[in-house]
Amino acid sequence: MVNTNAHIGNYGIREEESESNAIKIAGLVCKNFNVHFSRQMAGLSIQEYLEKESIVGISDVDTREIVRHIRQKGAMNAIISSEFVDKSELAKQLKMCPSMDGLELASRVSTKAAYFFGESGGNKRVAVLDYGVKQNILRSLAQRGCYLQVFPATTSFEEIMAWNPDGVFLSNGPGDPGAMSYAIDLTKKFLDIKIPIFGICLGHQLLALALGMTTYKMHYGHRGINHPVINKLSGKCEITSQNHGFGVDTESAMRNGYHRNYSCQSQ
Repeated sequence: MVNTNAHIGNYGIREEESESNAIKIAGLVCKNFNVHFSRQMAGLSIQEYLEKESIVGISDVDTREIVRHIRQKGAMNAIISSEFVDKSELAKQLKMCPSMDGLELASRVSTKAAYFFGESGGNKRVAVLDYGVKQNILRSLAQRGCYLQVFPATTSFEEIMAWNPDGVFLSNGPGDPGAMSYAIDLTKKFLDIKIPIFGICLGHQLLALALGMTTYKMHYGHRGINHPVINKLSGKCEITSQNHGFGVDTESAMRNGYHRNYSCQSQ
């Protein structure tokens, strides 16, 4: 992960606010790495947090220049190391890294066992397919009266429906949705029985694929909190938070979409 913000770590880490049970990135690249933090509620420095999770990082590099390169050349693999400094050896290891296009990652970050979230007396029972779900999404659903069972990515249709859910949520997550045939087939089964279903990010792309649309790897992804999207029903522009490297092809979605993100030509 490359950060363009000049100062990283100055707020420190409050583990209670983590969106996952572990850091999912392979490495961190930043310009100014601040070990000393000022937030009183924080319990760890970013240095301590990365050491605890065994994640490598690099600082004192021009991250804005790196991002300009990515915008021109497209998203790409990179390698950083605290063990090897020989460039030829690092280059060999980098060549062994698979391309993100066609790479299935959701099953690697998914929960290994199903678990419950929220109050058992909730108004609605929602089955959550964990492809890399953020904890605050679960909290937000629970706050709205939903009782959740969070299932591993590769759970069968029969096991999920045995819980008798009122609806299904397909979560966010990493990787190429087109490589997740197991999830696309599962989504088609949910659509066949007309159970309420919705998805965020990767889940949205899986739903699009199950409906016969196509997805593609973007030249570089959207990573930010201020992406404009047109609501085609109201004609208004909505400001959205996005974090994705794949999109839904515009032409395949034209007949179905109510929102359009012009900056990535997907809906």
